[in-house]
Amino acid sequence: MNRQIMGILLLSVMTALFGIGIIVPVMPLFAVSLGASGFSLGLIIAAFSISRGLLQPLVGSLSDRWGRKGFLVIGLLVYALVGLLLPEAASVSNLITIRAFHGVGSAMIVPVAMAYVSDMAPFGQEGRYMGMLNIAIFVGIGGGPLFGGFFTDLWGMASAFYAMAGLSCIAMLLVLFKMPVMESGTRRKPPLGIIKALVSMLSSRRTGGILLARMSTMIIMVPTMAFLPLLMNQWFDASGMQIGMVIACRTLVNALLQTPCGRMADRFDKVRLLQAGCLIVSCVICLVPLAGSFWGLLLLFTLLGMGEAIIWPVLGALATQDGRYYGQGTMMGVFSLAMSTGIFLGAIGAGISMDMLGLKWSFINIGVIVLILTMVAAWLIRTGRMV
Repeated sequence: MNRQIMGILLLSVMTALFGIGIIVPVMPLFAVSLGASGFSLGLIIAAFSISRGLLQPLVGSLSDRWGRKGFLVIGLLVYALVGLLLPEAASVSNLITIRAFHGVGSAMIVPVAMAYVSDMAPFGQEGRYMGMLNIAIFVGIGGGPLFGGFFTDLWGMASAFYAMAGLSCIAMLLVLFKMPVMESGTRRKPPLGIIKALVSMLSSRRTGGILLARMSTMIIMVPTMAFLPLLMNQWFDASGMQIGMVIACRTLVNALLQTPCGRMADRFDKVRLLQAGCLIVSCVICLVPLAGSFWGLLLLFTLLGMGEAIIWPVLGALATQDGRYYGQGTMMGVFSLAMSTGIFLGAIGAGISMDMLGLKWSFINIGVIVLILTMVAAWLIRTGRMV
């Protein structure tokens, strides 16, 4: 039963996120075509993060009690509807509203999928199991931009949005008709209530460090995803395919390294691995404005993928360990809230930095901030006690 659930879960998550990846190289250019400024771009991304962030802990807690399959189906349906609505947006305010709706769907997919995997992970193999989920996530997000750039070059921006809708619909039908419901007996203990769990998490130095690390490492997502196409267009009038290749290289390298890095996370000191990965990521972000060419960016984003490949299974394993106490759905909901908070802060901070200091400084400022915050988080995890 667990093997069947795992296989269908990974395939559906990969398919849905492939659809999301398709629109990555298109969204910032589409927004600018509607008159978006740097701050507006930040708001478009922040709207997604706010709605997703507010709902994730609640959805995670409810999935501990009501089951997870229904949330996945509804979330994928929302993704499909968003793909159909985006081409109809006529203003920046329309985009902000649609992206907020998009965040509602996202709150029901990735954290619930993470809780599914955490339920099935044996003791001592948390990194390996989270690595398998990360492979599905990164293959989907990483492969999508290549096709998104290709579709945009051939058939225009709207084709990428419609492709997202179709792939999300396929994933929804796969979960609805092929994925069995996990038996309640697979859960290790009754979950804590959402309020009690949140209070306990905030009072735990170790859990707080895990959440701070997750938030900090997600701050880089806005400059490296949403602002990169603008930077490449400014430098050398990059094609949609070139933008897609750079973005895809980062995520596909991340996916390829998830299995060995997941095993490393289970065997070696997790905090030292976290520190090493964060140091690589921060340095790469600071160096992006110095690249100046397609091949330079491709190399840097390959290194970025390597650094993130170390971080993701480590943080997933740490969250899974603490989730056995709080309830996996609740833990992954709050863990994902930390991700959304990081994206929100990165979106607003990078947008303001872009408008005040220029696009290049957005990358440097974010790189320095991420390095400081992640080192503090690593210290909290090291000095805290497991719940």
